[in-house]
Amino acid sequence: MTRSQIFLSFTFALTTILVTATQGVAYSSRVMLIPLDDRPPCLQFPVKMGLVGDVEVVTPPRELLGRFTAFGKSDEIVEWIRKQNLRSFDAAIVSMDMLGYGGLVASRVFETPVQDAMRRVKIVSEMRRRAPKLKIYGSSVIMRLAPTADGTNEPYREKLAKWAEVSADGNEKAETERLEKEIPGDALQNYKQARERNLELNRHAVEITRSRVFDYLILSQDDAKPRGVHIADRESLIKFVDANRLGGRVAIQPGADEVSMLLLSRAVTDKYNYHPKIKAVYSSEKLADQIMPFEDRPLRKTVSFHIKAAGGVEVADEKQADILFYVYPSRHEPGVAKEFAARIHNDYYDVFGNAATPKRNAKRFIIADVDPRGDVQGADPAFTEELHKLLLFGKAAGYASWNTAGNTIGTALPHGMLFSAIDAKFGFPKSNWKMSPAEFDRRQNIQTRVDKAQTWFILNRLLDDYIYHSIVRPEAIKFSRAKGWNTRYEQAQIKAVETYSESKVFTRSQEFLNGFAVTPFGKFSCTDIEDQSFVLPWGRTFEAEIDFKLVCAKLQTPTQTLKRTNR
Repeated sequence: MTRSQIFLSFTFALTTILVTATQGVAYSSRVMLIPLDDRPPCLQFPVKMGLVGDVEVVTPPRELLGRFTAFGKSDEIVEWIRKQNLRSFDAAIVSMDMLGYGGLVASRVFETPVQDAMRRVKIVSEMRRRAPKLKIYGSSVIMRLAPTADGTNEPYREKLAKWAEVSADGNEKAETERLEKEIPGDALQNYKQARERNLELNRHAVEITRSRVFDYLILSQDDAKPRGVHIADRESLIKFVDANRLGGRVAIQPGADEVSMLLLSRAVTDKYNYHPKIKAVYSSEKLADQIMPFEDRPLRKTVSFHIKAAGGVEVADEKQADILFYVYPSRHEPGVAKEFAARIHNDYYDVFGNAATPKRNAKRFIIADVDPRGDVQGADPAFTEELHKLLLFGKAAGYASWNTAGNTIGTALPHGMLFSAIDAKFGFPKSNWKMSPAEFDRRQNIQTRVDKAQTWFILNRLLDDYIYHSIVRPEAIKFSRAKGWNTRYEQAQIKAVETYSESKVFTRSQEFLNGFAVTPFGKFSCTDIEDQSFVLPWGRTFEAEIDFKLVCAKLQTPTQTLKRTNR
């Protein structure tokens, strides 16, 4: 019996199977992705998250996307797009920075003249002509303050970042002049030219949105602060958007790495006309009004931006909500971790003594664990362990806790919305079970695929955001420093750090899976993993690409015993 036949059959036995990606599957949606670069949040996350929404995400070959300071091959990506059957896709998500310059790092230096960037991005208008009905979602990054730490600019990098922060402040003229004397003239000129060019491309992205090339555009503000040269760029773009009355189709908001995931969620919610009402619930109203590290807006504002961009509708009344979005920035407030985890548990479960069962009308929920100081850039151990103890990860529609507030929110939110969208579209109705056998089988197959994808993504977040970033990464940095290595590793050093980290990262994988009990649609109980891998794709500890395959047991579920009848 083939793997596909196993997935399609209805069995009452408890059959152990290996849940792996299935080739030749007819997914519910197909989306082209031109990513910002090849880092996990820009490539691996949206591809794997797409499976949670039963979406096949198709990208150019990885070797065209570049690696860190080796820029992506933009002209070859343009040719790759030209070879695609655009009518076979439901939507396309396009990074203007990858098309124009070769990725995010490439966008921060002036190595690509504006004329070359503009020539390359014409492919988007060509896509619109070739496929008039294709939904095209775009992103364009508003340049951050600091240049990339590339190993060549250490003597002046922090000074240049400081100059970018203070030079627009009329009260900082003396500091600005001092910094300009200490920064190499060619480096400062290159930085200014890159900003000017990028702003022109930002404006062009708005213009082609006005011309209906992009159906929706996110202008995303990369790492920033409440003051700096980026403010003038952003404000000029806001005025341009407002002047063209594009506020409903162009978002200007914090973030960068997570934008493809937000647009993926929007593509799916648009396709199914599923725009859930979402209530944000904060562990601290005070912290919700504070600006988080590397951002220039209060946390509450970042959440609102992301809900809208992902295709949701924010509501103030919890009773009106389809989804509750729990936002936890309180890791430095004693006792709040336990209290907030208990609140999530009690909102979802009815508790009778030692027994807890989901409430009859329990709402779907998403959890974002935000680092409010920027010194961990991973999950809070106390909060994570409370959620694990209360078996909430197996019930969460979405979860994340990595790097900035925008990164965390922009991962957890679209993850949960994709899962909720596919449940709303292809879940079995609570009443009226009359449907054709073909439709019954179709929904069963979709739920089987989504079960696998949802369980994988939640576990990946726990291994990456919590185990790696909060626990293993600090140890790996100490390990490398003890050997006299800096954080820009040579190839042999990279392998040594990967080997050191891998076993530590996967040490609790089975325990976390046991905490899930069964997968969300009740198709499997996953208890182990195999074919695990741990890679530092850019040769630094900042991001890890963690992969594995799930080993699961197929379960009999109530839906499998129901009588199916023709309409």
